[in-house]
Amino acid sequence: MVKDSETQIIFGRNAVTEALRSDKEIDTVFIQKDLKIDGISALAKERGAVVKIVGAEKISSLCKTQKHGGVCAELAAAEYAELSDILEVSKQRGKPPFIVIADEIADPHNLGAIIRTAEAAGADGVIIPKRRSAGLNSTVFKTSAGAAAWIKVARVPNLTDAIKTLKKNNIWVYGMEADGEPYDKVDFSGGTAIVVGSEGFGLSRLVRENCDAVVSLPMNGRVNSLNASVSAGILMYEIVKQRL
Repeated sequence: MVKDSETQIIFGRNAVTEALRSDKEIDTVFIQKDLKIDGISALAKERGAVVKIVGAEKISSLCKTQKHGGVCAELAAAEYAELSDILEVSKQRGKPPFIVIADEIADPHNLGAIIRTAEAAGADGVIIPKRRSAGLNSTVFKTSAGAAAWIKVARVPNLTDAIKTLKKNNIWVYGMEADGEPYDKVDFSGGTAIVVGSEGFGLSRLVRENCDAVVSLPMNGRVNSLNASVSAGILMYEIVKQRL
């Protein structure tokens, strides 16, 4: 696993619980002193994490928000998988690869929602770039409702190189753009990676050029685009539907 040097704070009861249940390395769990959260406290002690009972102000300061549910956890560092780790998942499952690529998704809420849906849909992993993208910060963990603790997320220096590696492993790469082929006319039963473009600019030029095909969602209203995480969710569950 690859680790960032920055300290990570995860907050929210669901996110902290899922992180404690996973193999994440938790240093300290902070619990608001006027709350009864015995389940999280017991789980933290079982994992060998330090449990500190503190005031609400302390937790708000750590999380940089008052919407923390009275609990947060401090990780020594964010953990990222290697691309090879994600490729190994499909081998272990004995199923065609199913990978989600987030192309410069800067909004941590969008990235968290994409990760949450990817985990729920049974994707093997999520790939994000090191530059111009949200990382696995506390907001991403919170928005993912703990899913970021379970699914492998690889942070790569170059998305184009990552796409080329996927192709060498017989994985078809599909970008999402408004001018693409209708998504429900595409066969996703084989090894598949979908690329979700950034909120304001869509797919970057080199990423689009290296996709095998581009697919689109129907836009029948006056608004001609969807939120990135919503678009990704629709396509992910099209893949799930076809594979069922």
